[in-house]
Amino acid sequence: MWHLYLLLDIASLSVPFLFSFHPKLKFYKLWKYFFPATFIMMAFFIPWDIIFTQQGFWGFNEKYLSGIHLGNLPIEEWLFFICIPYACLFTIYAFKNLLPKFSLSKKVTGIVYFSLQTILIVSLLYFYDRWYTAVNFGYAIVLLALVYNYKRETLQVFFPVFLILLVPFFIVNGFLTGSWIHEQVVWYNDAENLGIRIGTVPIEDSIYALTMLLTVFVLMEKFSEKYPSQEEIS
Repeated sequence: MWHLYLLLDIASLSVPFLFSFHPKLKFYKLWKYFFPATFIMMAFFIPWDIIFTQQGFWGFNEKYLSGIHLGNLPIEEWLFFICIPYACLFTIYAFKNLLPKFSLSKKVTGIVYFSLQTILIVSLLYFYDRWYTAVNFGYAIVLLALVYNYKRETLQVFFPVFLILLVPFFIVNGFLTGSWIHEQVVWYNDAENLGIRIGTVPIEDSIYALTMLLTVFVLMEKFSEKYPSQEEIS
């Protein structure tokens, strides 16, 4: 049915891609950091996706797909891991460059961090037998701990922009999980998650988005420090 998933990927990418060449943003100059960071993220998230699809923890409705697959994943799912991070990282760096004061203080960042970690750890202890919850929350706990202890300033920028990004993220995922269409594009086995949904979107998807985007953002920041551009050097 008109390749809905592919259209959502393209729509998510289109505006950020066009504005990547804006003279005040110049996100295209960060491609040398974005693409390696994204491919590293995909090296973990794609196998996770493949295994969960094989095990029936989630799956895809062929009615809304192009029919092209790589492995057991539709091509649209592969593109998701490029298009959505591109749109979101473009937004993060737009805020970082145009509104540098749009960040949390160290104190507030600590409060958000410890509150989030408490929720994740308690949920993991109670629902460790649900695969999506366990793997998702487990990775988030480790990732957040590493970033908080070794690159805390990244979270000061990331947390407030991520809250804004959740709005379009839930719109896109709302379409994918059947909010405004007759059937789901992506379905979830609720036996392997908490069964809590925001609209039609599993609550775990918000943490999935957090870890996916934070992974790319931290790697981009690391790469930009290690391999600064000539403009940054001068």
